[in-house]
Amino acid sequence: MNWQQSVVLITGGTGSFGKKCIDILLKEYHPKKVIVFSRDELKQHEMRAGGIDHPSMRYFLGDIRDRDRLRRAMHGVDIVIHAAAMKQVPACEYNPSEAVLTNVSGAQNIVDAAIECGVHRVLGLSTDKAVNPVNLYGATKLCEEKLLVQGNSYAGSRDTRFSCTRYGNVLGSRGSVIPVFRQQRSSGRLTVTDPRMTRFWLTLEQGVRFVLRAIEEMHGGELFIPRIPSMRIMDLAKALAPECKIEITGIRPGEKLHEVMISRDEARHAARTDDKYVVFPEYPWWTADRWADGKPLPDGFEYTSDANDQWVTEDELLRMVGEK
Repeated sequence: MNWQQSVVLITGGTGSFGKKCIDILLKEYHPKKVIVFSRDELKQHEMRAGGIDHPSMRYFLGDIRDRDRLRRAMHGVDIVIHAAAMKQVPACEYNPSEAVLTNVSGAQNIVDAAIECGVHRVLGLSTDKAVNPVNLYGATKLCEEKLLVQGNSYAGSRDTRFSCTRYGNVLGSRGSVIPVFRQQRSSGRLTVTDPRMTRFWLTLEQGVRFVLRAIEEMHGGELFIPRIPSMRIMDLAKALAPECKIEITGIRPGEKLHEVMISRDEARHAARTDDKYVVFPEYPWWTADRWADGKPLPDGFEYTSDANDQWVTEDELLRMVGEK
């Protein structure tokens, strides 16, 4: 694919992911045009005023709940990166209808508008919480995955193709535990919900580059999952604030002890490459030879943060968060 001739639209483009993605796109990929689609005019103003501006940039106000506005925004667009979502677990639990309207109905609007406007490739950003979901946020993201993958059936003979990425916690992003620990360490006390907890970790730049590579490699229908390391939450706390006391507060509603990025059922129709796993759709239009170089996963395989074969060391973590 030719990025230089492509028009890219990023929903939720004012978020942590969107900002980093735009920075990398403008510096290295040089697309014909980059469109930020989001509903917060203040954040768009702050981005532009903060220097995230370029002759190829466009700031487009709109909500993914509004299908007509999406159609207008996607006119002439080649690639859509769908990053807009309600993602704060407590907010989704307290406002379930709002989470469904944004994460589920919004995803359906993305599918419909992309097909109608002739967008070539759509990649959605999902989360480990979509696997065996225990909270509403995870359930809505599971629905989003299903809607996007099945969007390939609706596209039919048209050129529009849909895929998703699914990955774990992004170091230092909004809502991440690292900013919380940094704020708490001045008080000499960190709060941990459960000392047994493990999480997958990757940097924001790693997440963005994984998404951009998935766009280049997708055939339509795949779920792309990076092979990334895990870390124990207690190791993270001790690395960031070794002098602080740890207070155990108890696991929160809708929180898991360990993350799962591929379930055993999904593993039956998935493959491993050097740096990622690919889950294939189970639909008649999918042909398995599209990923002939992938290795099938063993029977009973499950990709979980506590049974991972890669672990972040304390030194690696401190380098990843810029403290060493």
